[in-house]
Amino acid sequence: VEVVESGGGLVQPGGSLRLSCAAFGFRLDYYAIVWFRQAPGKEREGVSCINNNDGRTYYADSVKGRFTISRDNAKNMVYLQMNSLKPEDTAVYYCAAVNVVRTRVAGLDDADSYDYDYWGQGTQVTVSS
Repeated sequence: VEVVESGGGLVQPGGSLRLSCAAFGFRLDYYAIVWFRQAPGKEREGVSCINNNDGRTYYADSVKGRFTISRDNAKNMVYLQMNSLKPEDTAVYYCAAVNVVRTRVAGLDDADSYDYDYWGQGTQVTVSS
């Protein structure tokens, strides 16, 4: 039972990547997904969140207008489309699943306090020329 990220890599500034978060061994239907990132020497940052039922999405100010989170419950997947990438987006990106039956998810402000059930191992994103 786990979530696994994929899709990271090296991209030039202004480029795009799509990260995927796949759930194995459980259904995502009752889980909100939060994407975090952590750069060397920096604190972990909540980047984006998507609810399970109404599909409501939330974004950090640093990525608003450039990143888009989406989910496909039938495929048990969540995606993070990242456009107009900047060097400061360089980080390891993680997805984390939180059960909305046990935890009220209301955006990114409290993302660090949610009781996550599953964390991925992370995927490296490097934005450099």
